[in-house]
This record gives sequence, C-alpha cells and structure tokens, in this order.
Amino acid sequence: MLHRASPVTPVNLILLSLFVFLVYLRLKPAKPQTLPRAPPPTVFRTFTPPELFPYNGQNDMPVYLAVRGRVFDVTAGRNFYGPGGPYANFAGRDASRGLACGSFDEDMLTKDLDGPLDTLSDLGEEQFEALRGWEERFSEKYLIVGKLVPVGSEEAKAAAARK
Repeated sequence: MLHRASPVTPVNLILLSLFVFLVYLRLKPAKPQTLPRAPPPTVFRTFTPPELFPYNGQNDMPVYLAVRGRVFDVTAGRNFYGPGGPYANFAGRDASRGLACGSFDEDMLTKDLDGPLDTLSDLGEEQFEALRGWEERFSEKYLIVGKLVPVGSEEAKAAAARK
C-alpha cells in the first residue's frame, strides 16, 4: 500500500495564508491621500518694532526678524532663530546691528521699541560689508514679509489706518 502525503500540512497552510495575505495587501484599495493644510497666505505689511516683537516663535507664532528695514520670515530656520536657538535674541527684532557686528548679545538690540530705528550710522565699512552678506543670504533663503518703520512715522500711521 502506497501512502500519499497529504497536501494539507501545517507548513503548506502557513505558506498559503502568507500568500493570501500578500495578495490582499497588494490588491486592497489605498487610503486616499490627504494633502497637508496650506499655510496661511503671507501678506506684505508694515511693522513697527512693538508689532514685530510677538513674531519671536513663542506661542506658535512665526519667527520674523528685520535687517535694514526689511522683515524676513525665518520660521523655516526656527532651530536657529526660534526659542532656544543660537540667534533667538534676534527673533521679533531688528537684527541689523548684531549681524553687522557679529554679536548675538542682548546689548546689540534696540532697547526702546517705541523709539527711533537704529540708523547704523556709526558702523564701519567692514561691518556694513558683513551686514550686506547676511542680507544677501536672507534674501536668497527667506521670504520678505514686510518692512520695519518707526512708531509714530507716517508709514506706521498709514498702515494702522488700513487695519
């Protein structure tokens, strides 16, 4: 008497189950892809130093900084400019003097946010060259979202009237 091996063995059942599972994975409908929500549109606007100050990356705010009157959205570089970053002092502020002087110290920042903007008139040619380099880098890498004007200026009053 000849015994035939049954095709139903535990190994065959495992292999068949694996095969069915792989076919299922291949043929099952894919989940519809959802696109990430678009960021809110950025509108070019006029900032005074007190209006720029909240844009320091805290409280889920974007990170902006100003260089020679131009306000850059540096949120993409939050690791550098946001809270805890090496350039965090510049977030929400005019960073011109600090960048020109290569200093990230607090004393490089304008203390009186309601006072006049820093004219940078006491900087030397070497410092202006350094500042131009930073400005060029920011222009290539980040979006300009506005301009910085002093509190009480005609531009600030016109911008406030448009709100």
